[in-house]
Formats: sequence, structure tokens, C-alpha cells
Amino acid sequence: MTPLVSSYDAALFDLDGVIYLGPNAIDGVARSLAQLRERGIRLGFVTNNAARTPVAVAEHLRELGIRADDSDVVNSTQAMVRMLHKELPAGAKLLVVGTDALVSQLAEGGFVPVSTLEENPVAVVQGYHPQLPWSLLELGAIAVQRGAAWFATNPDQTRPTERGILPGCGAQVDLIADCVGFRPSMAGKPFRPLLDETVLRLAARRPVFVGDRIDTDIVGAGNVGMDSLFVFTGAHGKYDLAAADPIGRPTHIGYDISALLAPSREVETIGNGFRCRDAEAWIIDGRVVTDIVPEETEGQLDLLWCVLNAIWRFNAEGNEVLARLDLLR
Repeated sequence: MTPLVSSYDAALFDLDGVIYLGPNAIDGVARSLAQLRERGIRLGFVTNNAARTPVAVAEHLRELGIRADDSDVVNSTQAMVRMLHKELPAGAKLLVVGTDALVSQLAEGGFVPVSTLEENPVAVVQGYHPQLPWSLLELGAIAVQRGAAWFATNPDQTRPTERGILPGCGAQVDLIADCVGFRPSMAGKPFRPLLDETVLRLAARRPVFVGDRIDTDIVGAGNVGMDSLFVFTGAHGKYDLAAADPIGRPTHIGYDISALLAPSREVETIGNGFRCRDAEAWIIDGRVVTDIVPEETEGQLDLLWCVLNAIWRFNAEGNEVLARLDLLR
């Protein structure tokens, strides 16, 4: 059987919720990644999180037993630097509302990070900060109100962790947005700069993006015309998929990244319904119905793919069947 990944020359992975949850690797990830490398697939680890440098992220991956060179990791700060060079002169002063890692990467990129309003920053650059000082947030809000341009690494409202779903960079961005009345220019997913940067660095010609969030990962892939694989190990689940707009509908679904090594999940039309492998679902009076719900995860995923196609193509009501897929979030 031909594996899904055989149609691609590179696989790009979101990190939080796809490769790891907080400090812990998701079960089976290291093995799947090693098998992908054995097939000659180029791997890229793509993160909106600018709280750590790519070197630190690569070191974390290696600690988890995952082979990763520093150059395999691309974060939103790297995309931000390229973006800033198009918008600002070299050496421009930036008030950084973020971690020391964000400060150091901006400095390495040729800009001058500052920490006071008296230094007259021409722009505010904001990234996720796990211990965000309130005073720094206030400085950012004041600088933007005084006319500084405003950039942010990413819009993620939440972060999946081993402890649960926690606030992300987007929630911190909202605090300044509430003060100034508008939102910043963004480098991270779902906006183009980060994925464009990753494709450039990997020289990928036919990549697939693997993510757990519809609003950033899947929409981001759609915005650059890239195929995507949605996995269930992180933030979003079956109801989020059912409600997704066309740009947020993935090319493939799988429980985790091992789906790249399995055959692609295909759906075919059968009368007034759909079939995926042994699973079938039909549309009757505008509702999706099925006789049997498989007990194993892969069978439930097959049925979910049928249900999603019915919902997306015909605006059918499928919540009753979705609720019966109890192995999927």
C-alpha cells in the first residue's frame, strides 16, 4: 500500500500539540519521524511560538529522542525578521514585548531592541511570553498609541500543554489591541510569512503541513496553497473540523503523525452517501446517518471522513453521528 507521504517531498510539522505537549513527546512521534527520514522526506519543525530560539527548540527535540538539526526548526521570529527588513530600515529601534529569545533573534537580525519609550522605538514587536510583565505590556500599548508600528509573531489564542489548554500569544496581543483599537501585522500562521520562510529554507517543492489547529495550521496551509494533514493530538477536534470554512478544511486527517506512513484516507460517493474503506454514511432528510460506528480509532476516523464530506459538500447536519465517535475529541 502506498503511504500518504509518498506524494510529497517534505513534511512540515507544527510543534505544540503535534510533536509534543509541553515537555513531553507525543507517543510514537520519534519513531514516525525516523521512518520518514529513512524514506528521504525532508522534515521541518515550524512553530508560531517565539518564546524560544530555534537552537533551543532543536535541543528540546533531541532531548525527546527526535533527530533534529538546528536548521530543521523555523520559528515565527525568523519570518518576522525578513518581514521587518521589508518594512523598516536596518538598525531600527524596536520595543520588544516578549522573551529574551525574541530580543536576541531580533538583534541578530540587524535591529536594535530597546526597553524604554525614551529611546524612541519606531516599532513594537510582540511575541508570546510565559511570564509577561504587566509593565512591559503597558510600554507596548503606549508606544503604539504614540505612533510606533506594531508587529506580532502569531495570533494563537491558546497553547495545548500537558496540563491543558492555556492562553497563547493571541490572548496577550488582545490586551494591547483593546487599548489601541486595531491589531498588529503578523508573521506566524495562518499568515504567509512563516510558511513561505520554511519552504524557502527547506527548498521544498511539494510539502505537506501537519497541524492540530484549524485557525492557524490548516488555514495557514490553505493560504499558501499547501496540502495539510489534521491530527487529533492537540487543540482542535471533530466539531471544529465540522464547522470549518473551506480554507480550513484539511486535505487529510489522521489520529497522529503516523498517518503520513499509512495509505491516504479516500472517500467515494455512493448514492446519497459516502464510503471510506469499510465505513459508510448517508444523507437522509438533510441529516447524516450511519448504521454502524466502528469500535477502533482508525475505523472511527474513516467514518468521520465520510461525515465531514457530507457536512462540507451538502451542509448536512452531522452532530448526532459526530457525538457517537467517542474515541475522537
